[in-house]
Amino acid sequence: MRILLADDDEQLQRALRITLAARGYEVLHARDGAEAIDRAANGHPDLILLDLGMPKVDGIDVIRAVRAWSSVPILVLSGRTDSGEKVEALDAGADDYVTKPFSMDELLARIRARSRRPADEGDGGAVHHVGDLEVDLAARVVRPTGSDGAGHGASVRLTPTEWRLLELFLKHPGKLLTREMLLSEVWGPYHANDAGYLRLYVAQLRRKLEPVPSEPKHFLNEPGLGYRFEP
Repeated sequence: MRILLADDDEQLQRALRITLAARGYEVLHARDGAEAIDRAANGHPDLILLDLGMPKVDGIDVIRAVRAWSSVPILVLSGRTDSGEKVEALDAGADDYVTKPFSMDELLARIRARSRRPADEGDGGAVHHVGDLEVDLAARVVRPTGSDGAGHGASVRLTPTEWRLLELFLKHPGKLLTREMLLSEVWGPYHANDAGYLRLYVAQLRRKLEPVPSEPKHFLNEPGLGYRFEP
């Protein structure tokens, strides 16, 4: 597995390169945002570890640039703790967010969770419906019902992690999915108790797919238990 490590902290870069290489990962590195974009385009990494506060090009802009052509998993490593910045990074297309300082065991667990999940785990050519939207799992497209797929009818852009969560809901319509099950399936067993993370991503799906996000009809909360998807 090839990992692009984009961080301008020399000490952290060195520690991560040694740790990742010792576990069999091939490591590319970049020390500023512009170099990160270049390495992402030409180095074909399987995963990107990205600091947000880098010289030349900010990490958020790096995410947006990479997402213009690639769905490679992006795991943000950042000292920024503001929830608004986390939401901005996730909205831009990041898959995961680790706040510095972090434990190496946690980071390695998140990397393993990403590497276990190929980009497409869908139901072949299955097309599902969420209210007035149709979800084509094979094409990875969400668009208004009746859209001809030729640019008529604006499609809804989802991040890779939002796709994985949505696929789980689509595969189990009407069934209660516990928080622990959703977290383990999408982020790995290391995150089975991270309910706040799940709430954030369900809120993202509601914002993008519900007619009135504040009054959800499709992604329903079962207090203290989990969530239920109603088409």
